[in-house]
Amino acid sequence: MTASRENLDAVVIGAGPNGLAAAIELARAGRSVLVLEANDTIGGGCRSAELTLPGFVHDVCSAIHPLALASPFFRSLPLERLGVRPLHPEIPLAHPFDDGTAALLRRSVDETAAAFGRDERAYRRLLGPLVDNADGLVHELLGPFRIPRHPIAMARFGLRGLRSAEGLLNGRFDGDAPKALIAGCAAHSILRLDKIPTAAVGLVLAFVAHHVGWPVIEGGSQRLADGLASYLRELGGEIQTGTRVSSLSEVPRSKAVLFDLTPRQVVDIAGHYLPDRYRSRLGKYRYGPGVFKIDWALSEPVPWKNPDCAKASTVHVGGTLPELVASELAPWEGRIPERPYVLVGQQSYFDQSRAPAGKHTLWAYCHVPHGSTADMTDRIEAQMERFAPGFRDVVLARNTMSTEQVEAHNSNYIGGDINGGVQDLGQLFTRPVARLNPYTTPNKRLFICSSSSPPGGGVHGMCGYFGAQAALKRVLS
Repeated sequence: MTASRENLDAVVIGAGPNGLAAAIELARAGRSVLVLEANDTIGGGCRSAELTLPGFVHDVCSAIHPLALASPFFRSLPLERLGVRPLHPEIPLAHPFDDGTAALLRRSVDETAAAFGRDERAYRRLLGPLVDNADGLVHELLGPFRIPRHPIAMARFGLRGLRSAEGLLNGRFDGDAPKALIAGCAAHSILRLDKIPTAAVGLVLAFVAHHVGWPVIEGGSQRLADGLASYLRELGGEIQTGTRVSSLSEVPRSKAVLFDLTPRQVVDIAGHYLPDRYRSRLGKYRYGPGVFKIDWALSEPVPWKNPDCAKASTVHVGGTLPELVASELAPWEGRIPERPYVLVGQQSYFDQSRAPAGKHTLWAYCHVPHGSTADMTDRIEAQMERFAPGFRDVVLARNTMSTEQVEAHNSNYIGGDINGGVQDLGQLFTRPVARLNPYTTPNKRLFICSSSSPPGGGVHGMCGYFGAQAALKRVLS
């Protein structure tokens, strides 16, 4: 298959999870589809590689996959048959404190709440109803703005979620543990924790952890992308790697073109095919803070003060709620956080294929200003030492990625922004611009299906699914 093929139904530009999801949905509808990928490896933010030493397999970006398991689209695929196997830790999430204690999010709401003392009832009342209605909420939240099918559940969620994380948590809890636990989830938004809708993000990730867990993918996140690609090929779709598209004129003739790209790249490639007003609106799309990432090869497990942290796939390192608020404010003010909130993934604890026998991988990143050139290695490792004294002694090798290197790895990560653009209220359901159908453009042949469309960042494939649905209804019916 070559890019000169003509008369296709659809071409998808970008082979990240959303691009592959869009192609699969089109192929399942019987349409001919070709995916063009600039890199030699598919996957976008869902790739794995030996970044440090031979035999140590690291996830380059996405590492823990709660939204993949919750995603209605991914749940419709035969992932197990395709070799995609989620591995579950005993504890999805741990959040350590200086005194050696840790807040632990367990699969059971009751078991999690029982550890919070006087906040036990408040935690149950906050998370219990959301978990009870998890399937309906996931359906509503992982998509564009629309009339809800589960209005009562959505109203209950909205009353809790349309607030800042800081406001919700200080108003609900007395103790540090539940506040920090949910705030750490909210900080995945890469937003200021004193702003709406950070409470919503924290609640979604918390109730999904109770609902489906926070698993790792056996063999690396690349296995998920490879499984999607395998299924697409079974359906007759094709993928061409090493093909960077710089102009729409380079794309094979097709009825529809779907972009698994952010607005800046869409303008670069197809700007001349779009009206001036729409192109101008895409040009005003906002990108947020970036990330600084470290992968380590370890001689032995992390020496956590609290041994329960070793039972979790994810550890949020950052201390109390006020510390997290300060850390997440700094990048928005153009400052480097001195004590950064660090997201840590411990894949090899639950997947022995990730490292040689007795050795381990460790994955982490923190938030920094957009396009920052700062080296956060010392600050991140100081935070690790704070909660795991002796951590540096078990490091065999490390690989770091600045915001520039993160973007070089994946061109969708503009300035190191891994969410495909700011996900605040002004750009959540209206991404990339406000339209009745946000996946369409004024050019009836062109569609956007990346994380710059609803529901935004995360490995769930729903942006691709809805982008494909838009194309099927508009030009491929």
